[in-house]
Amino acid sequence: MTIEQLRALHHATPFRPFTMHMADGRRIDVPHRDFLSYSPSGRTVIVQHEGDTFSIIDLLLVTELKVNNGAARRKKAAG
Repeated sequence: MTIEQLRALHHATPFRPFTMHMADGRRIDVPHRDFLSYSPSGRTVIVQHEGDTFSIIDLLLVTELKVNNGAARRKKAAG
């Protein structure tokens, strides 16, 4: 994954939500372009989450960018 690939997804028109897959197995969803910002060096990004929380991501630890189809996610029913 390169910074150029991330920027291409971030600035795509129309924007499509995507997921950043991390080397440690975490998944970071980017539901809208306004939820992502870059550090001046471009090596790290900040992803905003619900509830005014955020993640600071080292791009060297991102293994995959997966573009989502835009369909709403369904929660599995407990049972």
